[in-house]
Amino acid sequence: MGEGEDKKSAKVVRLPKKRRRSSRCPICGKPATEEGWPFCSTRCANVDLGRWLDGGYRIPTEEAPEEGSPPPPDEE
Repeated sequence: MGEGEDKKSAKVVRLPKKRRRSSRCPICGKPATEEGWPFCSTRCANVDLGRWLDGGYRIPTEEAPEEGSPPPPDEE
């Protein structure tokens, strides 16, 4: 706010919710729910989380691991 403007005169304008382009669950393809977006259920959200934690979404590199870091998980 600029000088001389009263804080009480500021008006908060809420923007309308944008319609999400991706309305399909990335795990199973079912329609996504508002509560669990972008997933259709807690199960699919947990499957995705498990993939992240297991390193399923990691990007392979040619770099050598730093000293003292844990070894990478075995390739399947």
